[in-house]
Amino acid sequence: MLDEKQVIIKATVNARKERIDADAAWDLLQSATSITTAKGKKIRDWNPETDDKADILKQVMGPSGNLRAPALRIKDTFVIGFNKELYDQVF
Repeated sequence: MLDEKQVIIKATVNARKERIDADAAWDLLQSATSITTAKGKKIRDWNPETDDKADILKQVMGPSGNLRAPALRIKDTFVIGFNKELYDQVF
């Protein structure tokens, strides 16, 4: 039998009602130790201390200028976008 992991959701934001633009997104992301982005099958890990801010923002922002969803904050790490294999690893 597999060990079950417990997830406690502290906050939920409706991206349609509360927009997070690039400046607000960077305010959240710059303090992270790592950021993982998923676009389709492409998964990439970022370090906001060493990787280029503009490159990170290109990956985390959607075409509407809003932070892509889903965007999850897990302690000091962010996971942005959806990829089943990535979510299987994270959860």
